Amino acid sequence: MSAVMPTYARYDVTFERGEGVYIVDTEGRRYLDFGAGIAVNALGHCHPHLVEALKAQAETIWHCSNLYHIPGQERLADRLAANSFADTVFFNNSGGEAVEMACKMARKYHAENGHPERYRVISVEGAFHGRSLAMIAAGRQEKHIKGFGPVTDGFDQVAFGNLNEMRAAITAETAAILVEPVQGEGGIRPMDADYLRALREIADEFGLLLLMDEVQTGVGRTGKLFAHEWSGVTPDVLASAKGLGGGFPIGACLAVQKVSDAMTAGSHGTTFGGNPMASAVGNAVLDVILEDGFLANVGRVSKRLMDGLQKLVADNPAVFSEVRGLGLMIGLKCVNEGANGELVKALIANGLLTVPAGDNIVRLLPPLVIEGSHVDEALSILGKTAKEMTVEGAG
Repeated sequence: MSAVMPTYARYDVTFERGEGVYIVDTEGRRYLDFGAGIAVNALGHCHPHLVEALKAQAETIWHCSNLYHIPGQERLADRLAANSFADTVFFNNSGGEAVEMACKMARKYHAENGHPERYRVISVEGAFHGRSLAMIAAGRQEKHIKGFGPVTDGFDQVAFGNLNEMRAAITAETAAILVEPVQGEGGIRPMDADYLRALREIADEFGLLLLMDEVQTGVGRTGKLFAHEWSGVTPDVLASAKGLGGGFPIGACLAVQKVSDAMTAGSHGTTFGGNPMASAVGNAVLDVILEDGFLANVGRVSKRLMDGLQKLVADNPAVFSEVRGLGLMIGLKCVNEGANGELVKALIANGLLTVPAGDNIVRLLPPLVIEGSHVDEALSILGKTAKEMTVEGAG
């Protein structure tokens, strides 16, 4: 029996190496990876530019702590700020940390501006913001909070897309609104651009901060550097992680100046965040993502995939009811309740990795470097698997 704590229901496969958009198990079988480590391997496996950057940094300095200047970290922050709404960036190690810091910043901002009573954050039903005690309270999904009560105070939740509920939930204690432009764990549910614009207006009207959780949607996943750009809405604080390190752990909290001004020396900190290794890889990821034409190609290939999936759904009405998403963050909704888990297993057996999500969804989160041939290969496997499940269901 393994000494690893049994908190994961793992699939019965073990991988030993990756090659671009493919991953190879210990038996030598190759799989097309449309899970990308849950949207983490944005540039696929062992991208040569990332490998080179990591090796070069490993031969100089790994860690020195944030007691000292870290040039690579400063360069990464400058580049993120220059290519986004943000003025400043704080680096940590994960998405959950980044979102939790965003909530801390909202409290500190209001306290510094004479309103310490404003500490509550409003989230949206179906949200997933991380696994810490505070973040499971923000997400408020029963499967995450069960057994971890009492639920951490400071968070309220309203129905998805309901502006009337959002307005009604605001009190004198409300500090911020927290949303994912596209809910990932919640079932690939994109938020309407008009809804996001209305949230910005509500935040401004009531003096709240608008916090964006772009842990899964960011770093090119939807065809923009950050998904909120599609709506033209500017957040006050944004949490990023996953694809930012292309597989190396790094998170970031981006903020406008008026908010970051409240974060003085000692108000927050991290031992590992933005260390030289993580910063080197983060910069290497941006080297590729920010290349001319890269994000435009994400848009082209995602359209090809979405078009193919629309046909797949139409051809297999007994298996799929709809396809939804934005860019290369796509969800296939299964017809039979709980069938998404069965489909993910069947796809593994047929050589395609995907990820289950809420609302009976199978997530497709391929590396952003996929080409048309990979799209066609994935569609072929999906079609084959759907037919097998249809026959199995009939039997």
